[in-house]
Amino acid sequence: MKGLGKILLVAALTVLAQGGIAASDLTGQSAPDFALKSATGENLRLSEYRGDVVMINFWATWCGPCRQEMPLLDDLYSRYQRVGFSLLGVNIDDDSRRAMQMVEELGVNFPVLFDEKKTVSKLYQVEAMPVTVIVDRAGTVRHVHHGYKPGYEEQYLTQIRALLRE
Repeated sequence: MKGLGKILLVAALTVLAQGGIAASDLTGQSAPDFALKSATGENLRLSEYRGDVVMINFWATWCGPCRQEMPLLDDLYSRYQRVGFSLLGVNIDDDSRRAMQMVEELGVNFPVLFDEKKTVSKLYQVEAMPVTVIVDRAGTVRHVHHGYKPGYEEQYLTQIRALLRE
């Protein structure tokens, strides 16, 4: 019984080390709706994108992997926007001016929203950067990705294509 107890303890600690179960609890649930001010000054609401496959990417200017990932996400956005794919970049910085500088520097074209009060990132249980949530056409969270490493964009591409075919 001691051996089994150790195995269960190691398994539980592994789950916690990977961000716990709660962080991905959104998978299979309706994506929490929100409205945030965008870089263009208008408020954008997630529910307005119902019918599209939507990627929500939470990012910050101080996040190196975010900076690395954003141009790759912009490529996905450019390629699939015309066939029902939307991408919302949700910046969590306290100062939206720094975020706008980074967006201009990287030349990304997808809509950027500002979550300065962190209300939306709390709704989505964001605890580290970046977090990428993929929502299907019906508004259900289908995939949640924590962090970014080169090659993740291939997973995104596979998941987006599958959801666009549904």
